[in-house]
Amino acid sequence: MRDVSSLVAEAREGRPRAVARLISLVEGASPQLREVMAALAPLTGNAYVVGLTGSPGVGKSTSTSALVTAYRKQGKRVGVLAVDPSSPFSGGALLGDRVRMSDHASDPGVYIRSMATRGHLGGLAWAAPQAIRVLDAAGCDVILVETVGVGQSEVEIASQADTSVVLLAPGMGDGIQAAKAGILEIGDVYVVNKADRDGADATARELNHMLGLGESRGPGDWRPPIVKTVAARAEGIDEVVEALEKHRAWMEEHSVLTERRRARAAREVETIAVTALRERIGDLHGDRRLSALADRIVTGTLDPYRAADELVEGLTRG
Repeated sequence: MRDVSSLVAEAREGRPRAVARLISLVEGASPQLREVMAALAPLTGNAYVVGLTGSPGVGKSTSTSALVTAYRKQGKRVGVLAVDPSSPFSGGALLGDRVRMSDHASDPGVYIRSMATRGHLGGLAWAAPQAIRVLDAAGCDVILVETVGVGQSEVEIASQADTSVVLLAPGMGDGIQAAKAGILEIGDVYVVNKADRDGADATARELNHMLGLGESRGPGDWRPPIVKTVAARAEGIDEVVEALEKHRAWMEEHSVLTERRRARAAREVETIAVTALRERIGDLHGDRRLSALADRIVTGTLDPYRAADELVEGLTRG
């Protein structure tokens, strides 16, 4: 087993094998994970994290690939986390978005990783926050996180990205109607892709109308722009990059970027703590403390909420 300090040093040099190994340690919840995160902590906080989400078929992978090209023209190092559905057999990524981004496979300034959701809801893999941290520490200037095709409630990307991009496309039936309860509330930038199709202008107008309906923004607040693109021909991609840079500048000016990253860190700590607590509770099956609480509930001398309180108190005391 390679020592963590060597892996981190090699990742900082841009060696893809070292980056891959670190992300694999994250995905596998390795016993070395704490050591990895401790080593990476001082090296993070520099990457701009952009999330791309939307319903299946809107062109997320094509748009991500086009954005990689645009950022590489600016000389920026780019990391891509393409989150795919899990195979029910192997648990691995089912679609493999790297296949659709093969144009960048030989570029040393681009690192692309497919991650499986492994049953985790919200459009992301459970290990995505730590994987983002790895790419950040490895020197990526921009990290693009492409979610699985999502619906109304699977909008977790909004809590993991600095800027969230929501993609839609004309000819998707009632796509906007289906998405408005969740996805249309999280976007910082909206993209109507496949704008060469009939109905693109109507889709953009409907989207603009729906965004305006629930607007409660004051002077100086960010108003999400709507950009039309044909990602397969890289049309409109420069305008998307411009919109992203404007949003980043606005967040920095209004201290929103720092606040979003603070909230993201707090959620990450909470998730780790809850996971650890859940594991400890799982270890209690058959334990006399849990059995004693269950007996008191059955006899009516204790309600399940108070039992849970006593259990948590006992676990936190050690």
